[in-house]
Amino acid sequence: MMLRQAAQALSRRLPTTARRSSPSFLATSSSVGIDNFVLTPVNLQSKRDIWVWGSPPSSSSSNRRGFADAVVDHEVTHESHWSQFPMAPPDPIIGLTEAYLKDDFPDKVNVGVGAYRCDQGMPFVLPVVREAENELVAEELDHEYSGIAGCPNFVDVALKFAYGDDCVPLKENRVAGVQTLSGTGGLRVFGEVLHQFGHKHIYVPNPTWGNHIPIFTNAGLEVRKYRYYDNATSNLDFSGLLDDLQAIPEGSCVLLHACAHNPTGMDPTMEQWKQISNVAKERNLLPFFDCAYQGFASGDARKDAAALRMFVEDGHNIALVQSFSKNFGLYGQRVGALSVVADTPDEAKRVLSQLKVHIRPSYSNPPRHGARIVSKILSSEKKTDEFVEQCMGMAKRIDSMRTKLRNTLEELGSSRSWEHVTKQIGMFAYSGMSKDEVVALREKHHIYCTLDGRISMAGVTSKNVEYIAKAIHDVTEGK
Repeated sequence: MMLRQAAQALSRRLPTTARRSSPSFLATSSSVGIDNFVLTPVNLQSKRDIWVWGSPPSSSSSNRRGFADAVVDHEVTHESHWSQFPMAPPDPIIGLTEAYLKDDFPDKVNVGVGAYRCDQGMPFVLPVVREAENELVAEELDHEYSGIAGCPNFVDVALKFAYGDDCVPLKENRVAGVQTLSGTGGLRVFGEVLHQFGHKHIYVPNPTWGNHIPIFTNAGLEVRKYRYYDNATSNLDFSGLLDDLQAIPEGSCVLLHACAHNPTGMDPTMEQWKQISNVAKERNLLPFFDCAYQGFASGDARKDAAALRMFVEDGHNIALVQSFSKNFGLYGQRVGALSVVADTPDEAKRVLSQLKVHIRPSYSNPPRHGARIVSKILSSEKKTDEFVEQCMGMAKRIDSMRTKLRNTLEELGSSRSWEHVTKQIGMFAYSGMSKDEVVALREKHHIYCTLDGRISMAGVTSKNVEYIAKAIHDVTEGK
């Protein structure tokens, strides 16, 4: 119908003496006949369509060319398939970095991105990682696909790294484990599995890592929050946390940060973790640990895994997602693992099968290079010791910057307490600055942190710590 209407409209526009067309024209199947003539669209893939007007050709191949009496150019506007797409808001972290890069102020500082920097403010590759990588290159390994569950040796050492060599469920083959696209991929896979097997919601701490919410929402879960942090006191709201956990519907899944809570850096004590474990037992809750900073938080990998190991010892069938981005510095390699503790080896096999069912259509199988690096390090006692020592070095540098930042603010005569900066642990300091103060910090002093006041201590160096402290003092004291 559309072609017929177009043909009728064009026929009214034809000149009295039509221009002769090139004899190279070949009629198409979308020609429209009007009386004894044919109007044929040519080149419909472009915005300018050429319509050829002429007598119908005969069916013989020798007469398929040279029949046109006139050629008419017709401007046709095709709406783009993407024209209705609105501009999405920029990612809070990536957008922050983009703004920082556009800033030409010589003393600008980026303390928004969660990636470790050395004291010169440069990206840092652990020497043991570089050593392992060089050995892998020398081995001239192939680049074949890994299995859906990833590299078996990596999964084995990753689970021992988190659960411990003496973990009973590991020894009894009751832990189902897969390699994932860092922590983010593991969170998404497990969110989908939860949703498929009857979970409608998941509880996360308030606040939590910003990406947790869209990951679980896109996996089909309703994200609910439990109290975690008291902004007024810059401390853990432990009584609110326990009250909320006790009110959660039985059988619900609860996300817990294994160590170095992001963004607050405020972790429960081991005594408090024990109370959380008891409540989870009473309410038959499913503890899901997100472990992104093991070894990086305190410098001691065993200490950083103490909470999740205690839950396993208490008899919880936990789920665990691990990231090797921060502790091994493998940010761009996307190395992670997802595991589930089951009641029996058979149950673990069935859980593993379901994890693989969700991985296959998502990303088929994970990359191998970063996993091989981690495997080579954790499979060697010597390299593991080197890793622990180098990880401790990163943790100590961050701790020293926390102390220096707090001391400088106090020396400047700040009316606020900055004790929480040194009580917190891990990569981030939850400063307590308001959104307006963060904006002022950016506009007046060219210091970039997230709007919730989270400062990446990895971006604080001995060279810029005083500048940062003075800038924070300026915007928080109104001077």
